[in-house]
Amino acid sequence: MRQLLAWTLAAAAALAAAPTAPTAPHPHCPRLSVRWGGENRARLQRVVDAYGTCSGHRGAVAAFDWDNTVTKNDVTDATLSWALRHDRLVRPARWKDTSAWLTDTADRALTRACGTGAGQVLRTSAHPRCTDEILQIRENGTTMSGAPAFAGSWNHRRTVPQYAWVPQLFAGRTPAELASYARAARREALAAPVGATRLLGTHTVPAYVRYYDQQRDLIRTLHRAGFRVYVVSAGAQPITEVWSEAVGVDAAHTLAIRSLLDRHGRITDRNQGCGGVPATRGAVIPYIDGKRCWINQEVYGVRGATAWRRQPWRRRPALAAGDADTDVTFVGDATGAHLVVNRDKPELMCRAYDDADGRWLVTPMFIEPLPRRPRPYPCATTAYTAPDGTPGPLLRDDGTVVPDQADTVY
Repeated sequence: MRQLLAWTLAAAAALAAAPTAPTAPHPHCPRLSVRWGGENRARLQRVVDAYGTCSGHRGAVAAFDWDNTVTKNDVTDATLSWALRHDRLVRPARWKDTSAWLTDTADRALTRACGTGAGQVLRTSAHPRCTDEILQIRENGTTMSGAPAFAGSWNHRRTVPQYAWVPQLFAGRTPAELASYARAARREALAAPVGATRLLGTHTVPAYVRYYDQQRDLIRTLHRAGFRVYVVSAGAQPITEVWSEAVGVDAAHTLAIRSLLDRHGRITDRNQGCGGVPATRGAVIPYIDGKRCWINQEVYGVRGATAWRRQPWRRRPALAAGDADTDVTFVGDATGAHLVVNRDKPELMCRAYDDADGRWLVTPMFIEPLPRRPRPYPCATTAYTAPDGTPGPLLRDDGTVVPDQADTVY
């Protein structure tokens, strides 16, 4: 009864606040033109109609994660791959300087594999052991020997050290240099055939990236309907900007890890903060709750600790899209539609399949979709990651536990 009452009240509030779509849209209203599976295109079109110029509205917000949401494969990883193959990283004075949480073991492993000499260019193209250690830490948070590469305390809903570490690896380069690496990597990745991989050290990594046609069409349609479209990513800002401009999202509407610069305009190991948290060495990035914070702060002008909290209805995106647990908070904040690309990520998929407000849309990956998950998602036991990193049951807004969910859209 308590749950039914909560859902009833939430639905009533939503209906009262949400724009109403025209019953017969004008033929010149912006229309989605690319095929989607199931009813997703029709449901997305209703959001475009209800919140856009077709209903007399303008300025609604749509927010998209980038990697594996708008593109297939990770563009920051593609840029790192290109940089490692073209000797574009600069050796730090100490590897521990690159992260607040890098372990002594990881520092020694990187020093052994990559040599010494602060400020010198790393010849990673000729030293696969160095490439291997960097990629292993980036991908798995461990050294090649299997030892933890990061240790200490951090808020697991505000950062993950290996995500924050990638921009820190480019310390000593300028944003313009990093953007030039991203453009070169973009040309290469778009030219590679779908499914292509390459060997870096002993790591097999994707060699291609593609824009999803469905997402490009959706973003184009949203722009035509008067939406303000943002990208919010845990990638590096100069890299994400290079890719997002091709779908009409400029630098001002691209929110990613923004590194602080030194007096010579070079990237440092510190990044801008959010929600009253000052600049740090990666303690706060656009990651899980951090994505909400950056949207609230940069899009809606919410300052201080309030930016970490869910905002009133009209200060939240109308549409939000993501593919991973890092996106679950801001995607859940959307008032019109929560669009999820299924990449088998437990917390996000539990929210999507539970569909507590009836606004969650799930689509398989548009290129090389994953097979069906053989077992239900462990929503009732371990799907939620607490700030201290411990797993636990996922709760609805009313405090009830989300039951385990079967994978049905793949």
